[in-house]
Amino acid sequence: MVLASRTPRLFVPPYPPRAAKPRGTLSMILTLRRNPIEIWGEADFERPFSIGRSVLGLRAAAHDPAAVRRVFLDNAANYRKDDLQLRVLSPGLGNGLLTAEGEAWRLQRRSLAPLFSPRQVAEFAPAMQEAAQAGVERLHRRPDGAVIDLGALMARLGLEILGETLFSQGLSREPSAFQEALTGYFNSFGRLDPLDMLGAPKFLPRLGRLRGRPSLRFFDETVETIIKRRKALLGGGGVPPRDLLTLLIEAKDPETGRAMPEADIRANIVTFITAGHETTANGLTWSLYLLSQAPEWREIAEEEAERDFDPERPAALEACKALRAVFEEAIRLYPPAAILSRQAIADDQILGERVPAGTVVVVSPYVLHRRRGLWSDPDAFDPARFLGDRRERIDRFAYIPFGAGPRVCIGMAFAMQEAVIVLANLLRFFRFELVEGQRVTPQQRVTLRPRGGVKMHVRKR
Repeated sequence: MVLASRTPRLFVPPYPPRAAKPRGTLSMILTLRRNPIEIWGEADFERPFSIGRSVLGLRAAAHDPAAVRRVFLDNAANYRKDDLQLRVLSPGLGNGLLTAEGEAWRLQRRSLAPLFSPRQVAEFAPAMQEAAQAGVERLHRRPDGAVIDLGALMARLGLEILGETLFSQGLSREPSAFQEALTGYFNSFGRLDPLDMLGAPKFLPRLGRLRGRPSLRFFDETVETIIKRRKALLGGGGVPPRDLLTLLIEAKDPETGRAMPEADIRANIVTFITAGHETTANGLTWSLYLLSQAPEWREIAEEEAERDFDPERPAALEACKALRAVFEEAIRLYPPAAILSRQAIADDQILGERVPAGTVVVVSPYVLHRRRGLWSDPDAFDPARFLGDRRERIDRFAYIPFGAGPRVCIGMAFAMQEAVIVLANLLRFFRFELVEGQRVTPQQRVTLRPRGGVKMHVRKR
């Protein structure tokens, strides 16, 4: 066992302030605009369930595994995506897998499921390894100790892996152009607009969306190029790769035989480029930051990367238990989607409390993963909780970085494999050290990102 002779000290990373008292209306609006995860006060990290009215209407907060199971699995048919969530996500992501409801969602899910089977995900491993090695080679060309923007490095790797796996002909644009557009998208559409919070009509202009239009134009033009290039291959009699794009274009409704609408094809391409790469890139950024502050765990991870990872068999990751645990712990502390929400269609009961129809039930993985009573040392970085017997004791609905129930993230296994491969490659050759004086804290912009980025010295080992 990796920890047989060691008991690493626990590192508690900085986290946003937690109010001791409930916020007033103005404070709530300003906080949601600035950084939504700051709305959670001290009491929220203690209580399993609460319900009441706020500026956003009737809201419930569910942070107990049984409550989470009720909403996302046992009575999932009674809960739909809520209007505020759709107002924020739909302008950028359209009616893709992340935002679609009902039969449209079921068709998309059925069509894409074969691409994310365990066998298919394992077949993506060599392309992931190739992209990770290319990233290692780029870093080797930098001076020893050079300062990098860790998030930008991980984002580029993530985009390159997408271009080699889910979009086999590439993404048609340079990774740097994508990174700029993605940053613009998250900084504009990722900030809650007060008009959306108050339920104002859609025709009223939102300043953030106006600022985000260049990013949307970039995505529209890129997606059009990707689709045209693939359709030309299909139309010319070429043999297309069995990747995400081909599956989307060839998807048929099993009952009607109708093809997936082109708008849905476009929406899913954007969804996988944005949400798909962002999840892993952020998780890797948080992982390397946390390891930089936890020397004992960094040493354990480096040793395992050298000893147990086989670049010739990158899908054989069973021995890389510590690397996987590091990533799982990073996305426990910093779950990609920090807030999930559903709106009750009919009356329900959760933990004995009545939940009237129309109530928006909010489940924050950020709060759930740090709730006292569910986790020991909940704010501390402790990958050991995902090893051995301790892992087996974690309730399935206490840990939901990829969601839960029928709508659990379809790319979960893909993301976990990618994360371990990238971590193993980087830690075999480099040590990442935080530039002195930085205070790294999370900020929610659709996903949970480090505020202001993470600057690291890259030392060659």
